[in-house]
Amino acid sequence: MRIGVIGTGAIGATLTRKFSAAGHEVQVANSRGPETIDASALEYGAEAVSAADAVRDKDVVILSVPFGRIPSLTDLFAAVPGETVVIDTSNYFPHLSGPIDAVEQGQVESLWVAEQLGRPVVKAWNAALAGTLQTKGVPAGTPGRIALPVAADSEEARRVAMRLVDDSGFDPYDAGVLADSWRQQPMTPAYCTELGLTDLELALERADKAEAPRNRDRQMERFAALTSMPTLDETVELNRSLHR
Repeated sequence: MRIGVIGTGAIGATLTRKFSAAGHEVQVANSRGPETIDASALEYGAEAVSAADAVRDKDVVILSVPFGRIPSLTDLFAAVPGETVVIDTSNYFPHLSGPIDAVEQGQVESLWVAEQLGRPVVKAWNAALAGTLQTKGVPAGTPGRIALPVAADSEEARRVAMRLVDDSGFDPYDAGVLADSWRQQPMTPAYCTELGLTDLELALERADKAEAPRNRDRQMERFAALTSMPTLDETVELNRSLHR
């Protein structure tokens, strides 16, 4: 597939490496220009380009930018064909982006993203920590493989994104339509808890829409009070502990 990645943070750079290593044709961009993209993101053949080039003539475009920056990309997507699959990996944390009224009032995060871009999106890779994506992807069929939810209104777009989740080293789980993607938002039971397919299905069913923002804010307070940075496994355990 021809894939464009917008954003070169930990998740964007990791997906760039994974997909170019898997044989996809990948172009990657950030807000500072192609010359600023670290060579490590390009080690398997991805090409550093401008943002305009990263969304041109692509089968898939992956957005891996901070949630609050999504509105700045509206013009970039104005000429992107409707058949291009656009995948949103972002999450809303008001202490980072500032409060966004619509989301504070209950609008599903990726529905807000779709509204800003003026087009449908897929929600994927948002429910995994960067360290999980970097270190815990394994081939299909490996016992204990971690599963990740994928939500979209288009069955075809969801199928495409699920194939890419598989390529990135994780079992894809069909999480239904975008309106239900709140079930994989922070800090629901499915969010960054490294579950297999069966447990992920149960976690999505257990999600409480009203409780999730409270859990998110409570968890951010817990992390802020820590005296040292938790390891990846410790972070996953902290997230799981919210739901016991």
